[in-house]
Amino acid sequence: MTLLVVDAPIAAVTVYPDRARVTRRGKLTVPAGDQTVYVEPLPLLLQEDSVRVSGHGPATVLGVDLAMRHHPQAPDETVAEVERQRREAVAEVAELTDADDVQAQLDAFLAQLARRAGGTFARTLASGDDGADLGGFTDSLTSRLDAVRAKRRELAVQRREAEERLAAADRRLAAISKQRTPDRRSAAVTLALESEAEVEIELSYVVRSAGWTSSYDVRLNADQLTLSWYGLITQQTGEDWPECDLRLSTARPTVTAKVPELDPWYLDRFHPPMPAAPAGVPLSHRAVPASLGGAADFIEQQSAAAPAFADLAAAVEQGVTAATYTPPRPVAVPADGASHRATIAAIDLDAKLDYVTAPVESTDVHLRATVVNSSTHTLPAGKAAVFHDADFVGSAALPMWAPGEDVELALGLDDRIRVERKLVRRTASKATLGSTRRREVEYETKIENHTPRPARVTVLDQLPVARDHEITVKPLVTEPEPAETTDLGVVTWKLDLAAGAEVAIKLGFRVETGKSVELSGWRE
Repeated sequence: MTLLVVDAPIAAVTVYPDRARVTRRGKLTVPAGDQTVYVEPLPLLLQEDSVRVSGHGPATVLGVDLAMRHHPQAPDETVAEVERQRREAVAEVAELTDADDVQAQLDAFLAQLARRAGGTFARTLASGDDGADLGGFTDSLTSRLDAVRAKRRELAVQRREAEERLAAADRRLAAISKQRTPDRRSAAVTLALESEAEVEIELSYVVRSAGWTSSYDVRLNADQLTLSWYGLITQQTGEDWPECDLRLSTARPTVTAKVPELDPWYLDRFHPPMPAAPAGVPLSHRAVPASLGGAADFIEQQSAAAPAFADLAAAVEQGVTAATYTPPRPVAVPADGASHRATIAAIDLDAKLDYVTAPVESTDVHLRATVVNSSTHTLPAGKAAVFHDADFVGSAALPMWAPGEDVELALGLDDRIRVERKLVRRTASKATLGSTRRREVEYETKIENHTPRPARVTVLDQLPVARDHEITVKPLVTEPEPAETTDLGVVTWKLDLAAGAEVAIKLGFRVETGKSVELSGWRE
């Protein structure tokens, strides 16, 4: 009986944040009657209950079973090719080693011949011979030794290169050690046909050890912000994904969606715990829900049942709670665990730029962009590389960003906005009988705009906050009038500075304490 094996290469992959759904597709002419068609090789890491079959043609699916297929060598083409390269490198190293041994023996023979001939020619010269033959022999021997040793050097270079290829093949095989296992899964699909016909079988399954994360490039040009969104795909599933219909989904297939509900909150009189049941009580005498076995059997039957041949839904890939993205060009993703980048979208967004500084901590001035997500994409959280035109200025963490939501992005430092803060006044009084201690300070902060355009600068300063009823803080000077002062003492000014303009901010306050209070937390 001929074994029907369909050639079903990977045609599509949907990658989720923590796993992937792989779809294989192939055509085969199947004889009439009940026939079993094998789809192989499949990875060992696939989830058995995730296997689904669909297709096209006059056939009905009677069942799907998974089996282990034992191969004499790894059936994966990539692994097989690396193993072939390794065998060739091993054979080449052995061949070069043998060739070098032959040259080494020839070298030793020529050296021994030269020693033996030396005595003979010495006696010939002593007898008065002119030594003509001696010169010819010496030249021939020298030429022969030079050729042998040059050959040995050439063989050493070739052997070193072959050993490097062997080491590279070993590293490659170690990196894909999961693929070296020759055993693979096989899906046995039982079909029923009334007559011989060509059918197309589509088999999908879910594998772990795969996923994707978001990465962004943020490029600022004037007040226009371009957000380039990339998906970083990694997988170590044991099979390489070729360039195919690759999709990135934000869905999480294994997370059970459940609307939160609150159980009643009961208060009761404390009751001592009941004594534990004796250890010898049989399990059958304990309380077990009667419906548990039936439900488990039903779930097992549902998992084992095969769907209709023409019924394969991928609703999990699209829905009101998730989105699926198809990169504009196919990307091959080998099972090497490395990140492979796929472009998802490039989004042009309008940015409202301003500057933020907190000179009480640092005189650095941060460029900030307030950006509204005007696209239709819900952008997952990820790391963003920030560029001003073509210059890289730093990295930022981009939070989850929904359509219509505004986000503040830190776009690096701008040294053209200069800030200087200094203490301009300080007084302190000693407590007398029945009086309080008093301290007064005043700070002046200067902000200069050296950019070629107007700048909006938010300046943050602070007043101390009393945590004792015998400590009082009273503002004395706030010039100009701040935009906001919070209960936690944060004072905010929002300044509009023309190009080349300078503004001075003054903040002064008084701290009064009882005569017996030792003040902590004070700084100047």
